[in-house]
Amino acid sequence: MEIVYEDASLFKKFVDGLSALVDEAEFIVDDKGLSLKATDPSQISLVDFSIPRKAFRKFDVKEPAKLGADLNYFTQIMGRAKSGDSLSLSVSGEGSKLNVVFSGAARRAFLIPLLDLSTAELPLPRIDFDAEVKVKADALQDSFKDANLISTHVVLSVENDSFVLKASSSKGNLENVYSNKDKSLVSLTAGAETRAMFPLDYLVSILKASSSDTEVTVKLKTNAPVEISYSVGEAKFVYFLAPRIESE
Repeated sequence: MEIVYEDASLFKKFVDGLSALVDEAEFIVDDKGLSLKATDPSQISLVDFSIPRKAFRKFDVKEPAKLGADLNYFTQIMGRAKSGDSLSLSVSGEGSKLNVVFSGAARRAFLIPLLDLSTAELPLPRIDFDAEVKVKADALQDSFKDANLISTHVVLSVENDSFVLKASSSKGNLENVYSNKDKSLVSLTAGAETRAMFPLDYLVSILKASSSDTEVTVKLKTNAPVEISYSVGEAKFVYFLAPRIESE
């Protein structure tokens, strides 16, 4: 098995986004491309990540392969990528090592151990969402920074045809409202008003791989997990995050 991705720096961004929440996970390489589905250690968030095979410069895969990785360590390895480098991933003969090769001004190769994780298939939550918001990532990132001054949790809601983020504590209250008149809000469709509270640090981590102009889709239902998805290049991130049920 050997796959080659043209832009190693962009691939690093993918791994950064995954390692922000997940410690260890298996990349699956098959005829569709490369994918990863995993939960964070506390199991309140789930990520479904994929890159189609057409996004790779070379995709030589005879049979499906599972690449178990310590994502924090893999992030450090990917941090050695230089601008203009391509990335080659291959498995050593006995299948216990991952060969990570950066090719650019020089050829640099790391041989790192693969983890035998034997993870079970993770089903994605099936939720009949009541609202869908498309919003620019920088608007969310700004609101999360605002909310962090107030609380460790933030309430995401759709009310009065607007997307609203609220936080409250003994430090005070925050309310950020995005309506159709605002450039940051791309679209909003809602069959009902919704409200749910989520841990702020997880929401910040979920947006780790996004850029300021990335279009983020947020799907909401009252007191149900939120689905947050966006694309980076041809890669797609889909996250689910469980709510914190608010006490009356």
